[in-house]
Amino acid sequence: MKRVAAAFAVCVASAACGSGKSILDAGNAPATTTTTQPPVTAAPGATLPPTSPTTTVPPATTTTTPLASLPPCQADALDGVSSPVEITFWHGFTADNENALTSLTDTYNAQQTKVHVTLQNQGGIKQTIEKYDQSSQDSRPEMVSLPEYVVQQMADSGSVIPVGACIEADHFDTSPFLPRVLLAYRTGGVQWSMPFNVSDPVLYYNKALFERAGLDANVPPVTLQQLQTMSQQLVSSGAAGYGIALDSGADSGGGWFLEQWFARLNVPYANNGNGRVAPATEVLFDSQTGVDLLTPLQSMINEGLAVNVGDNPDGKDTLLKMADPAKPAAMTIASSAGIGTVINLLKGGLIPGITSDQIGIGSMPGPGEVASAIVGGASLYVVAGKGDAKAAAAWDFIKYLAAAQQQSQWASETGYVPIRQDALELNPLKDKYVSDPRFKVPYDELLAGKDDVTSVGPVLGPMPQVRSVTAGAVAAIFGGADVQSSLTAAAQQADALIAQYNQLNGR
Repeated sequence: MKRVAAAFAVCVASAACGSGKSILDAGNAPATTTTTQPPVTAAPGATLPPTSPTTTVPPATTTTTPLASLPPCQADALDGVSSPVEITFWHGFTADNENALTSLTDTYNAQQTKVHVTLQNQGGIKQTIEKYDQSSQDSRPEMVSLPEYVVQQMADSGSVIPVGACIEADHFDTSPFLPRVLLAYRTGGVQWSMPFNVSDPVLYYNKALFERAGLDANVPPVTLQQLQTMSQQLVSSGAAGYGIALDSGADSGGGWFLEQWFARLNVPYANNGNGRVAPATEVLFDSQTGVDLLTPLQSMINEGLAVNVGDNPDGKDTLLKMADPAKPAAMTIASSAGIGTVINLLKGGLIPGITSDQIGIGSMPGPGEVASAIVGGASLYVVAGKGDAKAAAAWDFIKYLAAAQQQSQWASETGYVPIRQDALELNPLKDKYVSDPRFKVPYDELLAGKDDVTSVGPVLGPMPQVRSVTAGAVAAIFGGADVQSSLTAAAQQADALIAQYNQLNGR
């Protein structure tokens, strides 16, 4: 069983690495978790000031950045080339997701003669961020894939050509795209990058345990109240050891999920339009909304209806907790990027006693009745300073990856969400969504709810560091600490990080 679990963990972690999102934690965690806070950074290559951060709060006015003030995109610069323009693409995809990207890239290189793309895997999303931050502009690639939580940092870096400039120069039609996936990478009125591998959180649940508890296996919980009620029935009936496995990871239950729930309520997580209409100066998660979100989860842990599995360092344990033969959890919340991997592994009989058909996929439970979600995953950036032809080559490859047919293939092979609606009209995705509706759940979540700065989630310069702070607070809360006091202390730390970042960037 240990050997099987280890193999399952490796495969699931591979899916998580490709999406830039960890997949959660399991096993009985200690009452509190210590989260190491990474240093705040701004534009890649910048250094922190030696003085204390300023406390001056700028006015909450709408800020837009004219495209004319940013590096231009000469989209037609490939028209006169006589030999392939060589470009390098840094990414962090692994396992099946890397294979799917390689297949798309090989097809692109073979079907045209103006551009040749060389893929360079940096080993994961975080490694890609670190490599980019630590490299000089000359040593950076022509194109890079980076997650949604570094949008503001990339916007402030001065190191990229905004995709919006290429869209405008090429008269590129974005009308088929899901509005929310574009908004995720738009701030200050600028579309900074092109979404590509889009994911969001979904509920993984064991249908067999639902049936054993007398629950409808085709009706998973949507609201937090339903989650609590169904967990009670699962535990009271003896069908499961816990209703749900929770975690406090920065890129999952301790950070990303909290952002998801605020957006689902259309409640701002940070001021100034979640940092999208003007740079944020403070977070708002220590409000009554934050207390109301985390209090019932704390209660579920205290009552034995949920198990806290800690900070989830390698993104595997909550799914493994569902396979615990002694005291399994019936449900967990994880990135949709792992759907295909989990189903394929179970089809091979890797986990004794659980078949792929027994795993249900539902919307992420949360506040309110509308099961909406904000974008996770990563997007594609055009790196500046490489010359017009190379920028145009990167843009051409981005257009190819974002096209309906490629998105249909990509989503069907990986489980990621297609970024455009017309991809659903094409095979293989058209048939995939019919033959296995579980893959369509994260897509439907991105169609639900409003598409505005509140529902699309926050964009903060020190977003990774803020998530680390909230993860520490959630870990303390799950361990029994006072909810309001924990959130208040975390908000003070987050505000200091934002002030430091803003000072570093001259705001």
